[in-house]
Amino acid sequence: MDQLLAQIPQQIVNGLTLGSVYALLALGYSMVYGILKMLNFAHGDVLMIGAFAGWGVLSLLTRGGAPIVSPILILLAMGAGAVAVTSLLGLAIERFAYRPLRGGSRLAPLISALGVSIVLENAAMLLTSARAKAYATELLIPQDWVIHFAGATVSATRLAMIGTSLLIMTMLDLIVSRTRFGCAMRATSQDAEAAEYMGIRTSMVISATFVLGSALAGLAGVMVGMYYMQVDFMIGFSAGLKAFTAAVLGGIGNFHGAMAGGLVLGLAESVGVLLAPPVYKDAIVFAVLILTLILKPAGLFGQESRTRA
Repeated sequence: MDQLLAQIPQQIVNGLTLGSVYALLALGYSMVYGILKMLNFAHGDVLMIGAFAGWGVLSLLTRGGAPIVSPILILLAMGAGAVAVTSLLGLAIERFAYRPLRGGSRLAPLISALGVSIVLENAAMLLTSARAKAYATELLIPQDWVIHFAGATVSATRLAMIGTSLLIMTMLDLIVSRTRFGCAMRATSQDAEAAEYMGIRTSMVISATFVLGSALAGLAGVMVGMYYMQVDFMIGFSAGLKAFTAAVLGGIGNFHGAMAGGLVLGLAESVGVLLAPPVYKDAIVFAVLILTLILKPAGLFGQESRTRA
C-alpha cells in the first residue's frame, strides 16, 4: 500500500500532462459542436496529421542526430508547421466535406466526418508505409532536465507541455470572451439565422472555428509526439476518442467544460493505472464516458435540455 501511495504524485503529473493535451483537442470538438451541433469525428486524425507535420519539420532541421539550429527555434518551427498544415486541412475539410451538407440531415455530416477520418488515416498509412516515426525529443529538451517536487519527478518536456497548453487555453478564452470574433462565435452558436440577419457572416465564422480547432489539434499532435517519442497513423483514433470523451465529460459545446473534462480524464487515466494494469487504461476512459452518460448526461458543466412532452 505504501508503494502504491508513493506513486500517486508521479501519476498526477502524468495525468496533468496528458490531460492538457486532451483538453486542447476537446476544445476543437466543443467549438465545432457548439456552432454546428455536429460531431467532427475526423478531429483526431487532424491531430495525427499535425504530429507528422511536426515530425517532418524536426527531420528537416536535424542532421546526423544533432539539431542544425537552436532547439528553441526547432520547437517553434514544429509548432508553426503543425498549425499551418492543420489549419489548411481544417479549412479544406469544412469547405468540401461539411459545408455542402449544411442544413440537411444531421446524419450526413457524421457519415462525411467518418469518411474524412478514413481517408486521412489511409493516406498517412500509405505515405509512411505504416511505420512509426521516431520523435527525437531528447535532441530538443535534454531528458536529464528534471525537477523533483512532492515525490514526483517532473521533466522539462512535461513542464513545457503543461505550460504551453495553459497559455493557449488562456489566450483562447480571451479570444472567445473579449473579441468581436468571439462575440460572433457565440452569436452564431446561439442562433445562426438571427446572427446572419444582424450582419454576421456566419459562414466565415464557421470556417474560422474549424481553422482554430484544427490548429489546436495540430499543436496537440506535436505534444503527443514529444510525450510518447513516436507517432504512427493510428494515434488519431485513440486520441480522438479520448478527447471526445473529455468533451462529453465536461459538457460538449461548453468551452470551460472541455478544458476541465480533458484534465479530469487525463488524471483518471493516469491514476487509474495504479488500480488496474496499464493495458486497461483505455477501458478506464470509456468507463468514465459510460458513467458520465448514465449519471450526468449533460456533463459536468453542461445544462440539461428540457423538452415538453
